[in-house]
Amino acid sequence: MTRKYFGTDGVRGRVGDAPITPDFVMKLGYAAGKVLTQAGAGTDKPTVLIGKDTRISGYMLEAALEAGFAAAGVDVMMAGPVPTPAIAYLTRALRLSAGVVISASHNPYHDNGIKFFSAQGSKLPDAVEAAIEAEIDMPMQCVSSEKLGKAKRLDDAQGRYIEFCKSTFPNELDLRGLKIVVDCAHGAAYHIAPNVFHELGAEVIAIGNQPNGLNINDKVGATAPAALSAAVREHQADIGIALDGDADRLLMVDSTGRAYNGDELLYIMVKDRMAVAPIQGAVGTLMTNMALEVAFREMGIGFARAKVGDRYVLEILQERGWLVGGEGSGHLLFLDKHTTGDGIVSALQVLSALKRCGKSLAQCTEELTLFPQSLINVKVTPGFDWQKNAAVLAEKEIVESELGEAGRVLIRASGTEPLIRVMVEAKNGELAEQMARRIADKLAA
Repeated sequence: MTRKYFGTDGVRGRVGDAPITPDFVMKLGYAAGKVLTQAGAGTDKPTVLIGKDTRISGYMLEAALEAGFAAAGVDVMMAGPVPTPAIAYLTRALRLSAGVVISASHNPYHDNGIKFFSAQGSKLPDAVEAAIEAEIDMPMQCVSSEKLGKAKRLDDAQGRYIEFCKSTFPNELDLRGLKIVVDCAHGAAYHIAPNVFHELGAEVIAIGNQPNGLNINDKVGATAPAALSAAVREHQADIGIALDGDADRLLMVDSTGRAYNGDELLYIMVKDRMAVAPIQGAVGTLMTNMALEVAFREMGIGFARAKVGDRYVLEILQERGWLVGGEGSGHLLFLDKHTTGDGIVSALQVLSALKRCGKSLAQCTEELTLFPQSLINVKVTPGFDWQKNAAVLAEKEIVESELGEAGRVLIRASGTEPLIRVMVEAKNGELAEQMARRIADKLAA
């Protein structure tokens, strides 16, 4: 399905450039208000919850969204800066019509975006996003004055969400005796994540917890683990936890500073669950390392690949009735714990697994040897279609022929940035890098 505004994770772009402008965001709020609440929510006037991360542009976009929803006759509750998964949880817990997050996730501060959650706390299906896009292109007609929406603050959104996160950790376990460094990426979890781990008994050192509107994801967080690794070594901590700007993805490091990505953390969680009771399967994406697929096959469980994006992982989990899935980027899903990817909840699941088995991250993953992957991002003009480039297609076919069954090639357009991502996976890292570069050079030509 071709979408005009929505990417893999909502509407995103550079602030001030279309579509991330006040006028468009107001119209987006109006369109979403009409589409998301057509079915009604058991009340005369539907209510939508809005949260945001710590970007300076969040103030402007929050006001624009509020105006759009009010014009559509929708009441708004403001949660302020909270993680994306907090909005998913609170929308469902408070029986609201929908949830909206103003965030560009792991992108730098000058980007921002809008993403939506249904009343059930799930990412919107493609069909609903298409309906919103269709409504955007229609004339905006404000409801009559007596039907306009109103806005109010949601008291203690942070406290409610902290308690929810703690509830996903086993009652019989705690984090006493652990020294944990928590990197909040100067993002939405800066005043939440350290409290969760502290209240469960850990000694917490927080970094990336001084947002100023301009420093989100800047050399900190899940996309820049060097800061966390250095802090873990400096403080002689047992483990490190890094979130991204909106706290829906997770990266962890061990006491040596060695980082573990989403594929490795998913492997730990699947092994932990298998030790308790058999599970049917797990879901990864087109980017998931081949080693995981091999390991799960040997464990006797199914494995399925979704398109890149945690929303697509969720769709396959729901189709198959499975509970566990994720991406190498750190979006992990545990549908018996939450309806969407949640960095804090994911970290708690990994920590409970380590507590139960009494092993370190390294010990839990010693039987998993990831295939080397070379990933190259090539900047392109917006709308560029690599599948219509004969030179790229020819080089891809040659590389795949040379690799045979000992590797694979994946070329995909980013859903959030004007980039083409070229990934080559092979048993030999140098070979994977050479082959990825060959394809990337054709794209850049």
